Amino acid sequence: MTTELHDHNGLAVLDGLISHTTTQGIPTLYAPSSGNEITAGLFFRVGRADETLATAGITHLVEHLALHRLGLSDLHYNGATANAYTLFHVTGSEEEVVAHLNTVCAGLRDLPMDRLETEKEILRTEAAGRGSGPFSQLPLWRYGAQGYGLSSYNELGTWSLTPDQVRQWAQTRFTRDNAVLWITSGRVPEGLDLTLPEGRRFPAPAATSALPVTPAHIHGDDGHVVFTSVLRRSTAASVFADVLGRALFQDLRQEGGYSYSAEADYSPRDADFATLTAYADSLPQKQDAVIGGFVDTLARLRAGRIDQSELDSVRTKFLKMYDTPDLGAASLPSYALSLLLGHQILSPEQHRAELNAVTLADLHEVAREAWDGGLLQVPGRGVDWAGFTLAPQFSTTAVTGTRHQSLEDEQVTLIIGTEGVTLTTPKGPITVRYDACAAMTARPDGARALTGHDGFAITVEPTLYHGVTPERIAFLDAAVPAAAVVRMPAREPDQIPQPRKRTATPQPFGTGRPTWAWTLALWLVGLLAAIWGLLCAVITAEEASAATPEWDVVTGVWALEIPLALMTWKLYQARKRRRG
Repeated sequence: MTTELHDHNGLAVLDGLISHTTTQGIPTLYAPSSGNEITAGLFFRVGRADETLATAGITHLVEHLALHRLGLSDLHYNGATANAYTLFHVTGSEEEVVAHLNTVCAGLRDLPMDRLETEKEILRTEAAGRGSGPFSQLPLWRYGAQGYGLSSYNELGTWSLTPDQVRQWAQTRFTRDNAVLWITSGRVPEGLDLTLPEGRRFPAPAATSALPVTPAHIHGDDGHVVFTSVLRRSTAASVFADVLGRALFQDLRQEGGYSYSAEADYSPRDADFATLTAYADSLPQKQDAVIGGFVDTLARLRAGRIDQSELDSVRTKFLKMYDTPDLGAASLPSYALSLLLGHQILSPEQHRAELNAVTLADLHEVAREAWDGGLLQVPGRGVDWAGFTLAPQFSTTAVTGTRHQSLEDEQVTLIIGTEGVTLTTPKGPITVRYDACAAMTARPDGARALTGHDGFAITVEPTLYHGVTPERIAFLDAAVPAAAVVRMPAREPDQIPQPRKRTATPQPFGTGRPTWAWTLALWLVGLLAAIWGLLCAVITAEEASAATPEWDVVTGVWALEIPLALMTWKLYQARKRRRG
């Protein structure tokens, strides 16, 4: 049974193309398609960006558990967990689609918790096989270890989430008021049972920032140059992304011959902003040329040097989308996602009008916006010469507390304080404050790994620092908020790190240990005595006879030097023993 949907987000503009109603409290969009099968998608406004680092993976777990009862099937279906949404989609006959959606909602109402540990292990296996790509580190550098930056991290929650946590997440986030349904059908099929708990629509998470200055750059792996920026959502911004992709392909592949892949993408992030991503690959020996060409292309567009032909070509491509058969059905996922996120909905006529209104001046403005908020990942050398500032590599502050010398490097010290933990290094400090700790993993052997909201991380290995006793580890456990602690399984003995041979760094004069000061002083006295002895010998020889110098004076002076040298050697050996 359906009822009329009253919405203030512009759905009325879709009348005649897409129909809209509610199904058991869930906003529903539907439009007919010409195929024999239908496709349906059930969106929920919850994703990875809603989690914390300590609970990362909880949404993905709910998705897996909800699909478990479907078992093996020839039906084409799947689930997807993105930053800002979760989607269950299925293609099949009307009866198959109805049965599938009913089973998913039944699973959400009553998750099979007996499968929890098994699904956790499946997710960890899935993550291990997925690996990391050239884009994986950019979110954490831009957003930190929270919100939209969590897509750069492993799903830590798969180690410690409890049934109660997972159940509560499903009951509060996977609700009828936090969902949108779409179906490629001329009507809403009969027999749907989408009963879900009552709740509320959660807005997309507010974006955080770990970049004090933009445009910024970071170092990445060889063979990849990646640029990202955050743009206000607009038709002009989506057109610019395509113009940028074509320009990179033209400059780096067709003309320069430096890259095989050179492209750009525009992806909505939330109701108001989208992520622009541009990419080019390269051989190691061509990396400098690719970086230079990539930056030149960005700079050209930023300077407004865009041909009208480039704009016209992209505009024609976009307008052709409206010649697609079954346009309403093909547009359902994007319209449903806009409704879910609260983004303005445009009719095809309105979107055509906006496309035709885009000018070169609009693209120039978007190019400047993209440059100003840009984050560029390059292999090897930096790009300060192009106006990109290196992203922060160290913290701006350090804490005070008990100092624990590294057993591997005398220039590295771990500080455990009442406000946080700092690792001091020759290049700068790294600090994680307890009140800004996104997660702390805890091993039974005492190892602790703390990650701050800004993305900086410190690993406390008791075997690698002097004086990190069980009492100091207990202090850490008490200081970090319990919600941020992730209990990890025990490690095999050979997995627990042991200190390598300690690095010795020569100390400048005046900063070393007293042994060297005494050694230098003794040698200075010996040198003066030798000079004095030689002068005496010369003077005596001149007074007596050049043929009969006073060799007894010279011999006496150098006889004093022998025990001095022996004493210096013993002091050196004593210093070596102390350092060992």
